[in-house]
Amino acid sequence: MNPRHYVDLKDSSRDLQPTYFFMINCLLYSRMETGLVSNQDCYDEDVNVYLAHLLHSFINPEYVEQSRKFLSKYDTDVFRRLSSSTDARLKYQIYKTNADFLLVSIGIFDNPAMAAASRTRVQPSEEAYIGRGKTYYHFAYTYSQQMHRKNAGVSDVLEKLSTGFEKYLRILSHMRGEYLDLMSRFSQGEVYHLERSVDEHAQQELLRTKQDELLELYTAWRDKPDTATEESLERVLGEIRAINPGFKFELPRR
Repeated sequence: MNPRHYVDLKDSSRDLQPTYFFMINCLLYSRMETGLVSNQDCYDEDVNVYLAHLLHSFINPEYVEQSRKFLSKYDTDVFRRLSSSTDARLKYQIYKTNADFLLVSIGIFDNPAMAAASRTRVQPSEEAYIGRGKTYYHFAYTYSQQMHRKNAGVSDVLEKLSTGFEKYLRILSHMRGEYLDLMSRFSQGEVYHLERSVDEHAQQELLRTKQDELLELYTAWRDKPDTATEESLERVLGEIRAINPGFKFELPRR
């Protein structure tokens, strides 16, 4: 079956339909069933289109694979990658991709490390994830204004996702439970291996980032040896060995 098409079992014709239609229909029904209907607080039908396309993109392995290079597990790694860059397009892509994946991972895949987003009382862990998502979308919105001066529509959507992050999270959480129910389709073993695979990939990405940082520090130390740089080298080396205990590196004696 082509993942970009589906068969609506309620339709007697059994004709193939674009998967995007399934996503947008489920999203609109979820908005009605939660009482968070479109255009209630502001015009946000454009957000519906954005979210439906985003969910549809996750069916495509190529999209997920291409997005990996922009993803970081920790805020510190995101900010470190951006601190030395002046490329507005790269900053926009990193913030937008991390925000999108955070929204989908919590709303659709129900991150087990936090409470359900639809609960009335927000738990501290929820506040951290929600704050992170709102911040990433806000920065993506800021840089999108430089990227899309002639197409303000993209910037408008990102701003709405930033200010209404909790609302859209609740809609996606309802959609997960009523229309997708993904977690119940996986066995405990499948969930374990999926989480392990994701964590291993994140660890490898972090390892590569730390190795790049070590190389930059070593180059700086070689050009101008000093105690502060040596201490930074030892710190990063310790972080690398925490991930890969067999990593070998010795700083030449001065």
